[in-house]
Amino acid sequence: MLIEHLRERSDLGVITASTLRALGVPNPWRRCEPGGPWQRMHPGVVLLHNGPPTRDQQVTAALLRAGPGAVLTGAEACRRHGLPASGTEIHVLVPGRRVGSGQLIVERASPMPASNDVGGFPVVSADRAVVDACGQLRSADAATALVAAAIQRGRCTPASLAAEARTNRYGTKLVRAVLKELGRAESVAERDARRLSRRIRLTTPHWNVTIADADGQIIARPDAWFDDVGLAWEIDSKAFHYGARNYERTLMRNSRYAAAGILVVQTLPTRLRDNPEAVARELKKAHKAAAARPRPPVRIVERN
Repeated sequence: MLIEHLRERSDLGVITASTLRALGVPNPWRRCEPGGPWQRMHPGVVLLHNGPPTRDQQVTAALLRAGPGAVLTGAEACRRHGLPASGTEIHVLVPGRRVGSGQLIVERASPMPASNDVGGFPVVSADRAVVDACGQLRSADAATALVAAAIQRGRCTPASLAAEARTNRYGTKLVRAVLKELGRAESVAERDARRLSRRIRLTTPHWNVTIADADGQIIARPDAWFDDVGLAWEIDSKAFHYGARNYERTLMRNSRYAAAGILVVQTLPTRLRDNPEAVARELKKAHKAAAARPRPPVRIVERN
């Protein structure tokens, strides 16, 4: 009966030692010794079984350890917003003193950011989560991939991320550098494409410009556009372009290219990264083929 009562008073089987004592368990740590039925998750936090904890139990234990008012941020919050963040640490923000250790990062925030209930947990906005996750990264490519995913999946905008980075500049050097780079390239792959284009000395392309036909109908917005010969270059990442909502849109885009007489080079980011020489040869051949036929009657749509 006591065990059932303890489980009812716990959160996903996670409970504080102080609550256990109040419920009549004077020394809960004895049951957390090797071979015992429980386990210690953090100082003052107990899991009421001795098997591997679920991720939700780990997050619950972290929030209990951090104390009242704690909210999730960083990589764990990103994943709960549906973003592919790396890192196994649990990062929380608190209004009081910091008590974290190991895989638990507890950071004092003043003022505390707003949060929403996501799957039963208090989670900061996607903007704050991405900015804080980048603060724990050391790889510019990993940070670029996370920021690009947040933007392309509609969770954030470059402006909202920049505003969040300005709000708390501590630990935001990497994300600010990534946002600056993404002002010129929307992904790691596009950055690599720019470098390759410069290296092979083709006619300097336009990047992310809108192309229209002779009647003014919009055709597409290619990653790179070689205007002198009417050649489009698309860096078609499965992660960003071939999601369930974007697959049909990509097929329709390719049909519009064909109808307008535009040659297209499609490159996977992994191939651009792993075999850039082959991509360079393909791009040069496509440029030569485009130059050998009459340029299609298409134009760049100037922004107002």
